[in-house]
Amino acid sequence: MATAKKQNFTIPIIVMIFLFGMISFVTNLASPMGDVLKNQFGIANWMGTLGVFANFIAYAIMGIPAGNLLQKKGYKKTALIAVAAGFIGVGIQTVSGAFGSFGIYLLGAFIAGFSMCLLNTVVNPMLNKLGGGGNKGNQLIQTGGSFNSLCGTAVIILTGLLIPDITKAQISDVFPLMFAALGIFAFAFCVILLTNIPENAKAAETAEKKSESKVGPMSFRHFVLGAIAIFLYVGIEVGIPNVLQKWLQNPDLSIAGYVSNTAVAASVAATYWLLMLVGRLVGAAIGSKVSSKAMLATVASIGIILVACAILVPSNLVKMPVFNGAGGFGLVSVPLNALLLVLVGLCTSVMWGGIFNLAVEGLGKYTEKASGIFMALVCGGGILPLLQNAIVDTTGDYLVSYWLIVAALAYLLFYALAGSKNVNKDIVTE
Repeated sequence: MATAKKQNFTIPIIVMIFLFGMISFVTNLASPMGDVLKNQFGIANWMGTLGVFANFIAYAIMGIPAGNLLQKKGYKKTALIAVAAGFIGVGIQTVSGAFGSFGIYLLGAFIAGFSMCLLNTVVNPMLNKLGGGGNKGNQLIQTGGSFNSLCGTAVIILTGLLIPDITKAQISDVFPLMFAALGIFAFAFCVILLTNIPENAKAAETAEKKSESKVGPMSFRHFVLGAIAIFLYVGIEVGIPNVLQKWLQNPDLSIAGYVSNTAVAASVAATYWLLMLVGRLVGAAIGSKVSSKAMLATVASIGIILVACAILVPSNLVKMPVFNGAGGFGLVSVPLNALLLVLVGLCTSVMWGGIFNLAVEGLGKYTEKASGIFMALVCGGGILPLLQNAIVDTTGDYLVSYWLIVAALAYLLFYALAGSKNVNKDIVTE
């Protein structure tokens, strides 16, 4: 029997990692844009977060349809549709700056969120598959996550450079970033169009069959619990720097020796994302040697300790190295609580890949549809931060809101230790 020639997946892997970066670039732009919207349109704090909410709520609406689209059209066509939608979404946001319309901006944010949902639906199972699943698949997802963090950090830093005074910010100030995003989408569309991306023939066949079987991803307990974990994880990842930045730039913050400064607050938030990059690089390096279960359990435990300490310790000032725009790296005085919360970025950095890898393990032909369900639950990134801010509004205490983060991290620890076990191995997945 002739041995089949092993296919080289280098180019598809590079393309998927490239798309990982695009997801973060567009998504992370929404957070600093909240402050821009607040100051340009004179709206309340919660309305300023509607751009982030619109971006993430698109996942709740389009997540499952995205999984179905992937199953029917395959990776390449779905990726092309996603990139085209991203170009349109960012284009509408750019137009909103020219016309000064808050409503048009939210429409663009929603369409961009739809694009990011589709891209996430494609890149995660694709990288896991190209790596052969298991530890190697997790390693590729962590590598993609590293590039994701790099782009996420870059867009926050670049926003800080373009907007020296946040109180006078306008959407037009960030046009260079929007034009860059449009260029990235156009370039990616051409690359994907010319790239041979392997498809899952079995998934397409399964989508066409009118089977009466009611078995699907939701039949697997470890996947259902993993979907909840991803909902909470994205909320943790977005909520920590979101509330932290608001706390540090709050003019009413009364800590002896601390001067409220929007530039320092932005730099601290950017350092959180930078540490996520560092963590993902480490995760990519050790991903093939350390199991997803052990990795997730470890970082969830450390995260719980760091956040709990941030809530409970006295707000003494410490020197913290941050990337402060054009000034490069330097030391700034921040509350110890802030430093502890920033360090959680090292923990959240590897959670996505670990949760996804554990949740889809053993799903076989149901993996594509499972990815769509996963994407629907990414809406946690828009919901948990709103809940955190509601706690702040109710209690008047920013740090108290982080008990919500502690509870969410405790669930992730439970999932790693017990919830991720596949107890439905009797279900046929081929």
